[in-house]
Amino acid sequence: MRNALFGMMLVYFLFATPCLAKEEMSLEAYLTGFDYEERSEMKMDSKGLIPLLISKKAVLVDIRFPEEVAAWRIGFGLAIPLNELPGRLAELPKDKIIVTACPHKDRAIIAMTYLKTQGYEAKYLADGLVSLTEYLRGDQARDLAEAIDLKEPPLPSKP
Repeated sequence: MRNALFGMMLVYFLFATPCLAKEEMSLEAYLTGFDYEERSEMKMDSKGLIPLLISKKAVLVDIRFPEEVAAWRIGFGLAIPLNELPGRLAELPKDKIIVTACPHKDRAIIAMTYLKTQGYEAKYLADGLVSLTEYLRGDQARDLAEAIDLKEPPLPSKP
């Protein structure tokens, strides 16, 4: 009876609890373990991102500078500048895939690598925020907004 109970508990913790967190590792350990599978797994494109956002399996993290975010926003996800990321890890869920993004991909790769060393399941948006905004036009934007309950921002008041 005791073994059966232990077995059921083990199965529950292994398969029923959603946990993507991994152990922290050094940058050296990440680099020495880097292979073709990791090269493929570290990337996410806009088309693959949207279903993960809708199913709430991923969080997009915009790692641009505050001035860039002020100039144009994407309206969803978290905005955490790359240089603030180490001090704001507590804002990131460990049970979701973290997809880092910037206009192209240079800073997103740095952020993804850092997050992997901190034990997060992380990917970077390989086609960048510029392509994401191109992808989210018309029906695609409407469907995403409805699925994640994105509210329309208020229109600016007229002077």
